[in-house]
Amino acid sequence: MTTDTATPDRTDDDAGDPRAATAADWPLRLRRFGHSPRPRTDTRERLVPPFPEPGTRTWQALGLGPARAYRAARAMGWLGPVLVAVFAGVLRFVSLGSPRAIVFDETFYAKDAWSLLRLGYEGGWPDRKVSDPQILGDPQVIPLSETGHFMAHPPMGKWVIALGEWVFGLNPLGWRFMAAVLGTLSVLMLCRIGRRLFRSTALGCLAGGLMAVDGLHFVMSRVALLDVVVMFFVLAAFGCLLIDRDRARARLAAALPVGLDGFAGPDQDTGARAGTGLRPWRLAAGALLGLASAVKWNGLYYLAFFVLLTVLWDVGARRLAGARRPYRAVLRRDLGWSLLSLVPVAVVAYLVTWTGWFLSDDGYGRHWADGRGGTWSWIPAPLRSLWHYEYGVYQFNVGLSDPHPYQSNPWSWLVLGRPVSFFYESPKLGQDGCGVANCSREILALGTPLLWWAACFALVYLLYRWALRRDWRAGAVLCAVAAGYLPWFHYQNRTIFSFYAVVFLPYLCLALAMALGALIGRPGATERRRTYGVVAAGVLVLLIVWNFIYFFPIYTGRTIPYDDWHARMWLSTWI
Repeated sequence: MTTDTATPDRTDDDAGDPRAATAADWPLRLRRFGHSPRPRTDTRERLVPPFPEPGTRTWQALGLGPARAYRAARAMGWLGPVLVAVFAGVLRFVSLGSPRAIVFDETFYAKDAWSLLRLGYEGGWPDRKVSDPQILGDPQVIPLSETGHFMAHPPMGKWVIALGEWVFGLNPLGWRFMAAVLGTLSVLMLCRIGRRLFRSTALGCLAGGLMAVDGLHFVMSRVALLDVVVMFFVLAAFGCLLIDRDRARARLAAALPVGLDGFAGPDQDTGARAGTGLRPWRLAAGALLGLASAVKWNGLYYLAFFVLLTVLWDVGARRLAGARRPYRAVLRRDLGWSLLSLVPVAVVAYLVTWTGWFLSDDGYGRHWADGRGGTWSWIPAPLRSLWHYEYGVYQFNVGLSDPHPYQSNPWSWLVLGRPVSFFYESPKLGQDGCGVANCSREILALGTPLLWWAACFALVYLLYRWALRRDWRAGAVLCAVAAGYLPWFHYQNRTIFSFYAVVFLPYLCLALAMALGALIGRPGATERRRTYGVVAAGVLVLLIVWNFIYFFPIYTGRTIPYDDWHARMWLSTWI
């Protein structure tokens, strides 16, 4: 059998069939009227879209030769994200120890971290009105007792804070250091994640740059609270799953048969039977999600949502590879390994974070199950004691309803309805650099308003892309936002705060970067269209940067005149 060079899909077996000849001639007839058929796409490239070759025009305009311009453009895949992360790190580390105070819930987590460092479990402390001045005093007094105390959150986030205290001691720099480290690294990760998701270094760096100048992320990277730690582990898990997705699809693509025309097409046998091999990145994602759950309970929702997301990704890969029944193929070939790679690994990682408690004798509830019989007596007593402890933690968290002046309903989070004031003072003339009659110092956990309000519109665009255009990238970002946001609507009567939204902030930045990419236009669009798009997107980004600079004093607790502070309270609910 030979191939017809003019019509490559036609064979000698069709030579006697007039219907085949007519069908083959139609593309040639339509070309006379200006029709151009879509270029045929290799299934391998549809499974794993390649990264486009970097443009060199800018570098050549700067005087570099073609070879050096190409190397410079290639280097931007890492150099660009690193530069964005360095910018974010400088912002977060400068004056990290200021104010020299224990702000908001640092009074709990900084002390618990020190207790873990010294005892391996959370010990007891006097009331904050007594212990806070002692810790900040000179000479310092650390009134830690060895009696185990009940804690509302697992220990992993406090172990992270303890690393900074181990290096710098029990002081503001020590307990805030790791938050700044994770905040900076999360910007670097988001740049690389955006690059892989959008196949664009520019859009990846744009997403990371947007998060670098977000006020909520900035504030949470400079205080010793737990939510930025959850955000870091979840974002790292999301990145691992993206890498796993590409590598598993690459294995499927490699197994596809190659046709006579050199293209690989879908194949029923390959789509249903081919294996994807060992998936270490999915194992890493499971461990990271377990660590996120060991910081705060809302990490469990990301585990559930991401399990569903990976299953749908596998179904899409099997369908594209040619499986006629992709769900059955996933059930047979992928689902078991998906669950084993994520859920059991997450459980093991979670339990490892309790090592200090397991090895102790005085940790709260450590020996609760010792000597107790019952139906579950075959389970080791330490595990039953931990289960009892965690059940108490769950009951405490879901039943927490004490009123707080800065609590908020999740309906208001995306529009920044009620930010949380972590620190506020009213210096008088001559105090703390105050040069007028009345001044204010505040640390307000407020997202950069223009960024968040623009992200609301970006989410609507992503809903359109996912629901009507079947864009998997939009679906992935929306899934991550939903996992961090929607569960809180089940606890609207609980005392909750808007800064919990920092966990899904990275995906708002990805959503806005994707929307701005659409605003700029496709690479094949006309130069005029692209110019208008670049100008419009650039203006919005510059306005967001200006917005961050404008609110910078109330992100860092700087002393400013009261009138200047009040001018920044754009909504009455911010006061």
